[in-house]
Amino acid sequence: MRLYDSKAQALRDFTPLIPGKVGIYVCGPTVQSSPHIGHLRSALVYDQLRRWLNYRGNDVTFVRNVTDIDDKILANAAGGAAASGSTEEWWALAYRFELEFTAGYDRLGILPPTYEPRATASVQQMQDIIARLIDRGHAYPAGDGSSDVYFDTRSWPAYGELTRQGLDNMEQATDADPRGKRDPHDFALWKGHKPSEPLSAAWESPWGAGRPGWHIECSAMSARYLGAEFDIHGGGLDLRFPHHENELAQSTAAGDGFARYWVHNGLVNVNGQKMSKSLGNSVFAAELLEKARAIVVRYYLGAAHYRSTIDYHDGSLIEAEAALERIESFLDRADRRLADTRFAGSGVERVPDDFAEAMDDDLAVPQALGVLHDTVRAGNAALDAEDWREAASARGAVLAMSEVLGINPLAPGWAVSTDQPAMVALTALVERLLLDRDTARQGRNFQAADRIRDELVAAGITIEDTPSGAHWSFD
Repeated sequence: MRLYDSKAQALRDFTPLIPGKVGIYVCGPTVQSSPHIGHLRSALVYDQLRRWLNYRGNDVTFVRNVTDIDDKILANAAGGAAASGSTEEWWALAYRFELEFTAGYDRLGILPPTYEPRATASVQQMQDIIARLIDRGHAYPAGDGSSDVYFDTRSWPAYGELTRQGLDNMEQATDADPRGKRDPHDFALWKGHKPSEPLSAAWESPWGAGRPGWHIECSAMSARYLGAEFDIHGGGLDLRFPHHENELAQSTAAGDGFARYWVHNGLVNVNGQKMSKSLGNSVFAAELLEKARAIVVRYYLGAAHYRSTIDYHDGSLIEAEAALERIESFLDRADRRLADTRFAGSGVERVPDDFAEAMDDDLAVPQALGVLHDTVRAGNAALDAEDWREAASARGAVLAMSEVLGINPLAPGWAVSTDQPAMVALTALVERLLLDRDTARQGRNFQAADRIRDELVAAGITIEDTPSGAHWSFD
């Protein structure tokens, strides 16, 4: 398997640190507000990677953190309380939005992490790394009377290696008050408590009461759950600088091997524009999941190559719905046509070699989906020719590929209820019309039979006549 390593800026053969075991750390959400389409896309990318590594026989330890203490969380809690006149603690706001993220992930069939640590539960580990950095001469307490601690960027010659920037050409760090800094590029490891902040958002430390900076959180949590060196660090492309650059610097300066591969997913535009709060064009997860079935949303968000930028617009989900329905229709048709043959339920559920080659080539999902749809077409042709062996083989391959991609329509999580009132009514009407059509055909009234068929087709219903009777499905 090859992966594009953002640090090397090249495709590299993927070799786990421990054969057969893979450790992945992905930067999860800062739970300051509701999840949007970009959050869903990022989580889905690493779910696809994890599923493929699992299929290849690896034992994957998958860690995705929750940043539940941050400047924006504190600001949003204070701002919300001021606007509404009610009081919501910062930790309550964080937990409320964390539940929204979890609900969105669950709706998309994203596997739960092996571990999902919250930043507030690893403050001691963060302080330990900060102390090591001070001892090694790569961090310093501010000399302005505050409890702030900064990373000394000029003390670490490798700083900038992830994004290949020289220090003097980088943007200055704006994550803390610059008064106590030796250099404007130095970033906060520990932020001293301010009178305007709630006491509940402060922890005692050797440098005074305060809270961790954003970057130190991931260094501590990845080391705590995966060890000082691990295989893959993932996240959105927007995190490369400064977040991941700073993570890499502080962890390696503290003596840890840290991530061996850096994987970054592309972002999501909306109608050709970058999604941003200032433009007011954010598409939130709840809104997106109201527009189509969750499995369709998953197909859409996961169909492009993970490193590409995708553009969301009003018609984006239509093509995904049609593509998924082709898979669903084939599996439904195969199960019906094979039911009375010795090949019912047979077919080895193994992905074709072309699919595996695509997934091994930097997770080339578009090419893998091409193999999946080619197999669907071949399977339908086999059913038309009554080549049951070949049809069963195609069915098994389609199930295996769709399961790897998390879009297997037959998986329990995607089951569509047929006892909903609208579905019950539709089923009764269609089956009554099919019974009338069968009666007309038996009476050789083919004009009436054809009229019923044409009316159903015009309504988007496909009729398939088989030896066991007529079957219908949505077109």
